[in-house]
Amino acid sequence: MALKLYRPTSPGRRGMSGAGFEEITKTKPEKSLIKPRLQKAGRNNQGRVTVRHRGGGAKRNIRIIDFKRDKFNVPGRVAAIEYDPNRSARIALIFYADGEKRYILAPLGIEVDQTLVSAANSDIKPGNAMPLKAIPTGTMIHNIELQKGKGGQMVRSAGASAQLMNKEGGYALVRLPSGEMRRIHQECMATIGQMGNVDHQNINLGKAGRKRWMGIRPTVRGSAMNPNDHPHGGGEGRSPIGMPGPKTPWGKPALGYRTRKRKPSDKMIVKRRGK
Repeated sequence: MALKLYRPTSPGRRGMSGAGFEEITKTKPEKSLIKPRLQKAGRNNQGRVTVRHRGGGAKRNIRIIDFKRDKFNVPGRVAAIEYDPNRSARIALIFYADGEKRYILAPLGIEVDQTLVSAANSDIKPGNAMPLKAIPTGTMIHNIELQKGKGGQMVRSAGASAQLMNKEGGYALVRLPSGEMRRIHQECMATIGQMGNVDHQNINLGKAGRKRWMGIRPTVRGSAMNPNDHPHGGGEGRSPIGMPGPKTPWGKPALGYRTRKRKPSDKMIVKRRGK
């Protein structure tokens, strides 16, 4: 994928870039595989805002993606590569030999009319899915399950890939894009290859309006607020925060404060991400 650059006809256009859609082969989604997406603007089922700075944005339909890849031993033909407004990666429309249609995440290098299969004995080529125990060490993988049969939860964004390092005692050691090393049960499924649309990270939005089209609203600084709205608020003119350490809007420490809860799956992490 190549980036599309714009002429600087206005300050917002200067430096702006967008995705080139050369790999897209079909513009309208498959009707049987979409459902409407309700606008919630960051609110939960009680109507309370649980994610700030959400609202507006372009209307979208949800594409029903097969993250489980549980149609075993049935070959499928790649019918089209499509755009999905709900994710950074592209999706591929698969026509299976038994007549069923499904969307999968499109890895780098797959093409229309290519045949893909989900099976333990399938070839090691991009787009094929199999259990970790059947994948050779050193292979680049994506769409990795954390629990058998639950569907891929990790390494699903554009350009991402993990590497299978070794297999021992029923578990596989996988190096994730963040640098974290994690043990995953060998029965869990993964898909071969790197995620497509690798230039996504190089896109320069160029203007605030493009962020609004995505449904993301402005973020106001705490120091620009009143004291009843934020711990950093108040004071005449520009004021220091006036307290030990910056705070969140709810008064919790904002930097260096551990927020991760103790999880049963933490014992599977061999090496944490970071330095």
